[in-house]
Amino acid sequence: MNLISIILFISNISINFVVSLITFLMETFEQIKKPTKQEQKVAISSYIALATVIDQLKSDKADIEIEISNGKISLPIRALKILNDILKSMSEGKPISIVPVATEVTTQKAAEMLGCSRPYLVKLLEEGKIEFTKVGRHRRIMYEDVVKYKKKMKEEQKKNIIDIMNFDDETGLYDS
Repeated sequence: MNLISIILFISNISINFVVSLITFLMETFEQIKKPTKQEQKVAISSYIALATVIDQLKSDKADIEIEISNGKISLPIRALKILNDILKSMSEGKPISIVPVATEVTTQKAAEMLGCSRPYLVKLLEEGKIEFTKVGRHRRIMYEDVVKYKKKMKEEQKKNIIDIMNFDDETGLYDS
């Protein structure tokens, strides 16, 4: 494969990826709303108070009292830390979305996440490049496996671009 073919190949992957990412984000942001100014104010004070409490906790769980109902619930410290991260992001005006790591996605959604066609994704699955399970005739992929493959793909793309840049530098294409 010559240099121009490699650049066109990488450019095509990048363009497809960007288009898919934008589509995915637009769909996601339609469902996720940015916090209002009032929510941001409440989140700021709650974030500061909760961060202070978390720093003082010595056990693996905390009892939380709910003022309205006078009820108490116990929460794991990890859940409180996640809640604290949510409050911090809300206080900064960032939209929030929580996706359980063990969530399964369809082949269509996984293909959209990766910026490729569904048939190409199925080929990757059948070649064993991404793990999946079958439910009847349908393939299901773990969300974290798609994210892991996507990260691996991005690292390979970055390495290829660096290799191309190094080759160009060695051949004097960057000399002025």
